[in-house]
Amino acid sequence: MKSKIATAMAATILFSFTAGCAAPPPANEEELAGQETAPKAFEMAGLMNVTGTVEETMDAASYTYVRVKTGSDEFWAASGRFEVEVGDRVTVPLDSPMENFHSDALNRDFPLIYFATGILREGEAAQAGSAMPAGHPPITGTSPATESATVQPVKAAEGGVTVAEIWNGKAELAGSMVMVRGRVVKFNGGILGRNWMHIQDGTGDKTLGTHDLTVTSDGIAAVGDVVTITGTVAVDEDFGAGYVYPVLVEKASVESE
Repeated sequence: MKSKIATAMAATILFSFTAGCAAPPPANEEELAGQETAPKAFEMAGLMNVTGTVEETMDAASYTYVRVKTGSDEFWAASGRFEVEVGDRVTVPLDSPMENFHSDALNRDFPLIYFATGILREGEAAQAGSAMPAGHPPITGTSPATESATVQPVKAAEGGVTVAEIWNGKAELAGSMVMVRGRVVKFNGGILGRNWMHIQDGTGDKTLGTHDLTVTSDGIAAVGDVVTITGTVAVDEDFGAGYVYPVLVEKASVESE
């Protein structure tokens, strides 16, 4: 699986989109050069949000893509569809950097693109909290602790395990099928050909990140849903660009209540 992911992105969340709009021409050399210099400048400055002017925008599938210019640098970002025009000033959370990403919907390659939880036009109110998406590990790739409030306890599924038990027993459970019941605190669809969600059941330690479980599935759920997940435990999955998941449940079936 890792070799397939490495082909889709030199180091990385992780994104494959399905059908969308007509394909624009490939990015030119000037655009690509800007995408390579921007992340270095952002990293050196320690920025988590970057504001700039939209130079180009397009919609594909359920996403809006923008090319944002900040001084002498520029970069690509994408988020769930939103209204934006060339010339608008936007603020982009540097959520999930994806290297060497190919968009099927656009038939276009992006050396680097940020898949943001929300791109705000100038004057729009920003959401409080970290710019990193809830449930994603930091760039150093350690714990996937979320910034969301801890959910109220959810009763474990009959014959199932809790989120904390999966974390505590991950070495023994690796490769095994498990069933776990929890509340969905984050959902992202169509990433690397699958849907990603994070569930919590009130167990585990938030400071250590063991209260939150990452799940990949073909199923769909809404944030706030209580779901029963049945899938295979995977340990130390490295998706590149610092996104290392100590434990996750893959190819899960999702039963919403």
